[in-house]
Amino acid sequence: MRLPRRLGHGEGAELVEHLGELRARLFVCSVAVGAGFVAGYLVHARLVQLLESPLPGDRKLVTYGVAEPFLTSIQVSLAAGLALALPVVLWQLWSFFAPAFEPHLQRAIAACVAFATMLFAGGLAFGYGVALPAALKYLTTYDHTLYTIQIRARDYFSFSIMVLVAVGLVFELPAFVVGLVRLGIISSRTLRTNRRIGYVAVAVIAVALPGVDPVTTAMEMVPLMLLFEASIWLSVLVERRRNTAHAAAGLA
Repeated sequence: MRLPRRLGHGEGAELVEHLGELRARLFVCSVAVGAGFVAGYLVHARLVQLLESPLPGDRKLVTYGVAEPFLTSIQVSLAAGLALALPVVLWQLWSFFAPAFEPHLQRAIAACVAFATMLFAGGLAFGYGVALPAALKYLTTYDHTLYTIQIRARDYFSFSIMVLVAVGLVFELPAFVVGLVRLGIISSRTLRTNRRIGYVAVAVIAVALPGVDPVTTAMEMVPLMLLFEASIWLSVLVERRRNTAHAAAGLA
């Protein structure tokens, strides 16, 4: 199967051609996920150790089923494969829809996607280094005098991956807000005028995000509020730059 060709803006194509392109791009995504899964499985022992390291003290994970060690390793490898394949999947998705946008909007959206990718990576780093250890320390020592606390591997990795993804999504807020401002859907003035409403909405989002304990919720809420404030000032800079460009074009 040939690699899919990206259509130009306004280039005509029949329905059969669009379906063929979609099938080819889905095939590329599947190959990328499969390759990422294989790469993740080859180093799954190291990945398990990395995810296990935030556990406080000398706690060790336990399994309760015959197939659970194998299935848990598959779970971790698949999560790693999806993470490795995500840039390819996003690029294929963008390439399929890009012809519907004008060239200047394509550049703006591509810049927002690159910005969002860096923010997501920063969120994963913050989640792994700060949020996850704090949540684990709180949860694994809560009422420890009442229970014999044993941590099941399958549940632990599901929780850890959920927290990391949630914090990564929290860090996407500036890219989302700046993208809306860049496309002209909202303005920085609207954001500043409704700052209090925005903070309430941010708090609601933090509570709604995955996390069963107050520590995880706080670890998501605090950076979310800081990122919301940063989004407002980034929006101001984006609007100033856009207005300067329009003024220069008008003079030309």
